[in-house]
Amino acid sequence: MTGNRRDGGLPDMIERAWRCTVCGYIHRGPEPPEWCPVCGSPAAEFEPYDAAAAPRAGLQAAGLRCLNCGFPAPGGEPPDECPVCGSPADRFEAVAEAATAAAAGSTAKVLIVGAGIAGLSALEAIREAAPGAELTLISRERELPYYRLNLTRYLAGEVTEDELPIHPAAWYEEQGIRMLLGEEVGELRPGEHGVVLCSQEVVPYERLILTAGAHPFIPPVAGAHREGVFSVRTVEDARELLTALRPGVRCLVVGGGLLGLETAAALGRRGAEATVLEGHEWLMPRQLNRRAGELLAEHLRTAGIRLLTQARPKEIVGDERVAGVDLDDGLHLETDCVVIATGVRPNSHLARRAGLDVNQGVVVDNALVSSRPDILAAGDVAEHRGVLYGNWFASQYQGRIAGLNAVGSATEFGESRGSNTLKVVGLDLLSVGRFEPEDGSYYVIEEEADGRYARFVFHDGRFIGAVLLGDASAAGAVKKAIESGCECSELLRKEPTAADILEHLQAR
Repeated sequence: MTGNRRDGGLPDMIERAWRCTVCGYIHRGPEPPEWCPVCGSPAAEFEPYDAAAAPRAGLQAAGLRCLNCGFPAPGGEPPDECPVCGSPADRFEAVAEAATAAAAGSTAKVLIVGAGIAGLSALEAIREAAPGAELTLISRERELPYYRLNLTRYLAGEVTEDELPIHPAAWYEEQGIRMLLGEEVGELRPGEHGVVLCSQEVVPYERLILTAGAHPFIPPVAGAHREGVFSVRTVEDARELLTALRPGVRCLVVGGGLLGLETAAALGRRGAEATVLEGHEWLMPRQLNRRAGELLAEHLRTAGIRLLTQARPKEIVGDERVAGVDLDDGLHLETDCVVIATGVRPNSHLARRAGLDVNQGVVVDNALVSSRPDILAAGDVAEHRGVLYGNWFASQYQGRIAGLNAVGSATEFGESRGSNTLKVVGLDLLSVGRFEPEDGSYYVIEEEADGRYARFVFHDGRFIGAVLLGDASAAGAVKKAIESGCECSELLRKEPTAADILEHLQAR
């Protein structure tokens, strides 16, 4: 059987396809693999997949991955603590790494724009697969690629700035990587296979990978420009916020998502009086049902964080510097600083001006190739099948796949199913699948005891959603069962408890 190739040299069709129902990895071959090369799921978790094919990837020795942030730990033993998010050893799960395909002879000139985890993962994958490739990384930030997830730990004083970089400077020199730090790209010129820096230097490429990330979303609130209003996206942002902190300083954090809550906790550890403003009726409404959100709020209050729900800023008031916030219900809150943590938006402006297909993000196919066959995109800037993932693990996964494809080691990103395994101010949390029933045909089991909360949702006998709060040690088993559509009709006839369900899932 032969397959067509597009201009970028990526295959369109080879053999039969299988999709891992747990993480979305696409495998090519007559049978599913023994183990998923991304999440370690067995062959039984694969389903036939009808899509353009890619060559089969081999498997290397198994390693471990942090369930909370995706940090990879090679070998059979987890670290005592995840260096990225601080999760303990029991939050690591076994995975198998995808072997890099035979691209060792590639001497492609690859340019990566953006030094977040997607860009770094692309860089690492290319160097593993193609030692002869010519690599250049451009970053607007002056710092070496770092653990962005650790910015709130840096704010809290738990890690130093020296501990943020992922690799030391010597690693990039040893790998023969040209690093252009503190440089901003002003223009993409796809027709000329080059990018123009703001310094007017033109950097050529044969393959370009856009991993330009995202910027903080600042809602249209009057006064958001005032001095003393911050966001936390970069090391420089964190440094600026630290200059405003002192014991007793009052700080309002706008946004009750993970970043907002972790930022408020970090400010509290620095001695600030932190208050979180959440516009919804409970915290993290996209990840938690009402009761779980209420329990999370109780946990945060015991940690000294003040919370106001259904609180929507109308105006940030003051002269040149912020002095307070007026809410739309008429309440006025005095404050010394404001941190806005209301989400991010993709840095898509360069791609738009260059004529690439852009919706919310740069539109990519399963190979993470854009509308230009020699330009790929990954991470927060990439939109795959209408989805902007916006999380560390998906960005890391996409970056690796984009890097391999850029040097001819063809593989695909099937999709990453929606799940959140988090540690929120020291409280373990898992949210996966559909945790809110749509009508009376859904079956819900909910239990709460000893500071732990569990919610399991079933439909037509299948396990479709769960929320675990306080104890997420069974996260791996729960995620795999839900994503594979585990049949539980017989178990449900016995009116199981939450403990019965967890025991059943962990025994699968």
